[in-house]
Amino acid sequence: MAAAWVRLCALVLIGASSAGALAKDKTPTAIVVGGGLAGLTAAYELQAKGWQVTLLEAKSGMGGRSGLATSEWIGNNKAQPVLNQYLDRFKLETLPAPEFVRTPGYLIDGEYFSAADLATKQPATAEAIKRYEKTLDDLARSIDDPLNPAANSTLFALDQINVSTWLDKLQLPATARQLVNQQIRTRYDEPSRLSLLYFAQQSRVYRGVGDRDLRAARLPGGSPVLAQAFVKQLKTIKTSSPVTAIVQDKDGVTVKVGAVGYQADYLVLAVPLRALAKIQMTPGLDNQHLAALKGTNYGWRDQLLLKFKNPVWESRARMSGEIFSNAGLGMLWIEPALKGGANVVINLSGDNARLLQAFGDKQMVDQVLIRLHAFYPQARGAFTGYEVKRYSTDAGTGGAYLAYGPGQISKYWRLWERPVQRVAFAGEHTDALYPGTLEGALRSGQRAAGQIEDLAAGKSFDPVVKAAPVAAAAAGAAAVGAAAGKDKPGFFSRLFGGDDKPVAKAEPVAKVDEPTPAPPAPAPAAAPAAPVAKEEPVKAAPAKAAPAKHVPAHKPPAKQASKPEPVKKAAAKAEPVKKKPSADTQAKAN
Repeated sequence: MAAAWVRLCALVLIGASSAGALAKDKTPTAIVVGGGLAGLTAAYELQAKGWQVTLLEAKSGMGGRSGLATSEWIGNNKAQPVLNQYLDRFKLETLPAPEFVRTPGYLIDGEYFSAADLATKQPATAEAIKRYEKTLDDLARSIDDPLNPAANSTLFALDQINVSTWLDKLQLPATARQLVNQQIRTRYDEPSRLSLLYFAQQSRVYRGVGDRDLRAARLPGGSPVLAQAFVKQLKTIKTSSPVTAIVQDKDGVTVKVGAVGYQADYLVLAVPLRALAKIQMTPGLDNQHLAALKGTNYGWRDQLLLKFKNPVWESRARMSGEIFSNAGLGMLWIEPALKGGANVVINLSGDNARLLQAFGDKQMVDQVLIRLHAFYPQARGAFTGYEVKRYSTDAGTGGAYLAYGPGQISKYWRLWERPVQRVAFAGEHTDALYPGTLEGALRSGQRAAGQIEDLAAGKSFDPVVKAAPVAAAAAGAAAVGAAAGKDKPGFFSRLFGGDDKPVAKAEPVAKVDEPTPAPPAPAPAAAPAAPVAKEEPVKAAPAKAAPAKHVPAHKPPAKQASKPEPVKKAAAKAEPVKKKPSADTQAKAN
């Protein structure tokens, strides 16, 4: 009897040991939702590390918010290092940018001006723009750490102010103000809808990165070429697969696409916030995340590609990278057509685009043609056709790209950088330094892939306390508007006018690396159900990846034990890299 008992115990121990060894050798699995550049990057990076990855995309094609241009201006290694790494890795050819496209141009009352032309022919306008840029640079310099822009109550107070109010204080001449407004709405959103703190933070990121760095080369075919390079590396991609529900439990994640279920160990959600709001998650997101889904501002953009038999504008404007107009034409991007003729890509942004949302595509094109024809009478005769992308009315996008509105950094800053149980988030909106760009999308995919690996290794991601409390923000806002008793106006006095006294600067907050979201609100709630959309890019080298297991039903959610551990550090530089003002190279514009 004793011998039999010993044999039984030995068998049990051997079985347990074998099961443990099998579990240890099991290939980890992940699902990536969203086939834009962020999702593609995350899938690619995980697959390269030996993960079995299944990518689900709601639409029939891959690439997310790719633009209409037949090629895109891209930045150099100083401006977009991650993008250039992938271009090198996939051996994608680029062409050097001609020197005259490397700085923006202007279309004023139908006449094209280079920056040099503006200084000689419209000196008052040029001087006003220079004054605006200098004042903005002063504001950007006041931010020590762009990863923690609200580090003190004075800066925190800037989040309560919109950019339009700040511009009013500068009292720019009419033409200069129109051009500045157009530049801001093209790259972000309408100035009246944009947080001044966010605007200053983005300017801080790009200090030291000039226009010439941002348009250093041309990528023939544009961002879709990069997306396809990622697609070729991935083993399992399922298009036309809108996700309706996600269930997490202690054993893994189940993703529902209609009646079909896919199961994996972890999940990357790489879709815009509007698309994420349509997915039912169990357990539900907390109140702060739910509020961010509804409340975070997105830039508004419609993109038109107008085709002409021949260029009807001045020949020297033919290859310009960016042209800002004062005539309600949005930002123009002129390029040669692939089969002769010429194209004009026009980005209608901000409230200009919102006003046209009720128009059909042809009506909207007609409105633009009317304005072009007023300056170039040959426009209608040379016009041959058009293409339109309306990011603003796309149900899966709900806008073009992240553009924090007043008060939103205070509430949602870096919220989506921290995983929620077994789910990591990617997308241009989750990158604190380069939102709205290809660079930001690619970076976010890399970060999400790294976080999934950390989660699998047993690391946890705990919330970081906000640097500036709301009470301090209120005090700071009051202080920015309070009169000072000093003889000489200070820094914030020059920015806002009057004798405003800046609030004493708090001690700088230590730089945070990856996750620095605000602490979640208590009461979790479920988000509404519906289909998903697309998103952004990825990195790394291929590896075998089999499809995720089909699972007929959800498993009941269970509590997840989370042991507090330090967040993974993911070096994020305070200075360059990001936004190429170009309308097309941005995830924004795309």
